[in-house]
Amino acid sequence: MSNVLGEEKQVALDDDLELVGLCQKGELSAFEALVEKHQRKMLNIAFRMIGDYEAACEVVQDAFLSAHKSIRKFRGEAKFSTWLCSIVINLSKNRMKQMKTRWQREGVSIDDPIETEEGQIRRDPPSPEPSVLDQLEKKEIQAKVQACINSLEDEYREVLILRDIQGFSYDEIQDTLKIPDGTVKSRLFRARDTLKDRLKDVFGDL
Repeated sequence: MSNVLGEEKQVALDDDLELVGLCQKGELSAFEALVEKHQRKMLNIAFRMIGDYEAACEVVQDAFLSAHKSIRKFRGEAKFSTWLCSIVINLSKNRMKQMKTRWQREGVSIDDPIETEEGQIRRDPPSPEPSVLDQLEKKEIQAKVQACINSLEDEYREVLILRDIQGFSYDEIQDTLKIPDGTVKSRLFRARDTLKDRLKDVFGDL
């Protein structure tokens, strides 16, 4: 009886379990459905972590490949989305290290303009409203905000992204990052405080 109740609770907590079960039986269409469901959110997390759209796309693609290879090992101890997010974050950290090494080797300035997600994704002709000038100003502000987020240390940036941008619960963040509740809250406090100071330096009093 207790096992049945536990399974019911798990299903209620994670609506991906049915698709995961089909994936574990080798049904490719089920994994494609998981990709379709989660790719946008995972891309947003990777982009916020890295600050480069093309690199974020590559990281998310690698994350899904890794998840597909390891799907049979998934036991449902955390939600599938939480498990997937932890893969994305780890790969994003690795990619950032690679990029920093390349920047140091090639002498790329951290003051160079950063590529924004908005600028990369938009393919349709711009609407006459708002004006082109307004759009450029908005993109410039977004780029400056993203640059401030990028300037945070990894451990602070990741909790800020998960909590304040993606809306993860504290429990989900604990499961994703494998850190205790108190550490999540202290890092989030520090991240918010530091980001506010850096935004103030860029934009003035907030």
